[in-house]
Amino acid sequence: MGSVFAKMGKSLATYLNKPVFAYDSVILSQDGMLEQRLRVGDVLLVEGNRRISSAIKYLTQSTWSHSALCVGNLPEYAEQKMLIEADLENGVLAVPASKYARMHTRICRPVGISDVDIERLRMFVIERIGQQYDMKNVVDLLRYLFPTPPVPIRWRRKMLSLGSGDPTRAICSTIIAQAFQSIKYPILPTIERRDNSRASVSRHKNKAKVWYFRHHSLFTPRDFDVSPYFKIIKPTLGTDFDYKSLVWQETTSQQKER
Repeated sequence: MGSVFAKMGKSLATYLNKPVFAYDSVILSQDGMLEQRLRVGDVLLVEGNRRISSAIKYLTQSTWSHSALCVGNLPEYAEQKMLIEADLENGVLAVPASKYARMHTRICRPVGISDVDIERLRMFVIERIGQQYDMKNVVDLLRYLFPTPPVPIRWRRKMLSLGSGDPTRAICSTIIAQAFQSIKYPILPTIERRDNSRASVSRHKNKAKVWYFRHHSLFTPRDFDVSPYFKIIKPTLGTDFDYKSLVWQETTSQQKER
């Protein structure tokens, strides 16, 4: 029975991973600019052009459907700047940053992170290269079959973790969230204030903050964008951008009519 579900899962994964040919990307950076601006530890968010992308963007109410972590140069990949990502069909793998040079992307950079922790973060994802998504978890794949499933807003995030109970690698942000949680770096934590004051006469009670991790299966690419602990980096603004140097094409009345 397991082999039947595995075959069904593989077929679904292949279907969901195919590009949408009508996709129209907004390319905002020049060739090579993305690779130049990326640093080790950066999270790259991608709009995405596959069938599964539409479902993830709808469920997360976001522009971003995919995320990858920059790990810099790897010996087996020459001088290319590499990303680690989780792919529905191929599992966790390393890809060159140039793969997304012609797509709509955003760089999210963790603030104040130490070099030691960046290396730990890097090794966490590198050591997981080769991990595969369990294709027997057909329920985990069925939720992405419809680009706009009729799911109430309050249930959409929970729907992302529905299924086998084993963290799904279909959502690439899961492994990145695990990596940051392994070094205790916050993304969107739950923060609780506790009263540590024992003196009843004290006017100002000492409220201590207690931080809690959210389960990594609930994280989405959007969370790195809205997190207050990540800086948004726009490649075009890192190279002395001068709007006066732009060459504009005047729109003719004929073009307007079209």
